[in-house]
Amino acid sequence: MSLAKEALQFLRTTQSGVLSTYSAKFPGYPFGSVAPFVLDHSGQPVILISSIAEHTQNIIANPKVSLLVFAGNDDLQASARLTIIGEVKQIGKEDIDLRTRYLRYLPQAASYFDMHDFNFYRIEIAQVRYIAGFGRMGWISREKLSSDGLSGNKLSDGNPVDNSQLAAQETSIIEHMNADHLHSLIAYSKHFHGINPEHAEMLGIDSDGFDAKVTISNGQTQILRFNFDQPIHDAQSARAALVSMSKAANP
Repeated sequence: MSLAKEALQFLRTTQSGVLSTYSAKFPGYPFGSVAPFVLDHSGQPVILISSIAEHTQNIIANPKVSLLVFAGNDDLQASARLTIIGEVKQIGKEDIDLRTRYLRYLPQAASYFDMHDFNFYRIEIAQVRYIAGFGRMGWISREKLSSDGLSGNKLSDGNPVDNSQLAAQETSIIEHMNADHLHSLIAYSKHFHGINPEHAEMLGIDSDGFDAKVTISNGQTQILRFNFDQPIHDAQSARAALVSMSKAANP
């Protein structure tokens, strides 16, 4: 697996990081803040922030930022981590598909949408520094992350992946899976992660895989990532990938 592919797979397993902006109040100094985020269908982080927040004022003055994401582990220096550098652009919060996707992952943010000063901002990736572990690390350009990371950005027939159709169909795919295929989500969890959950629900699906929130026996929840063998681009190809996984999970 290429480093770019591994980096994107790692990024897809995270929903929080440390956002560093250039301080407008104290010029020349970096300013760090916690930043929950959700990836859009192009694999770029989307954050929901208030116009009066310190980091938003910094972004208005200088949109160049860094986002550090890492795996929760006692020994952080021995764990995988990824640093994104890029520019932030405001995209508003009128995109219903994006809003729905964001709230599936971060439902605690629902009240922010009733506040007029909160808006979506996309971090448009320029470069990524990924450290997979000792001796395996490197810089990855946005172009490399797209071409290698997004399943080679090509379907099995060689055509490029168009994520727009899948983005529009995501909600209906998820509603169908959660309403009619709970048993499959539980089977996936057992087979691919060795977890026997009491409940599972799909949160999001993208060209490379999907995420599910599972409830285990002690009532705790966690998000599991499932990667597809081949990229998908619409509901039909998603169904084929999920059926294939069901056959693997129920031989």
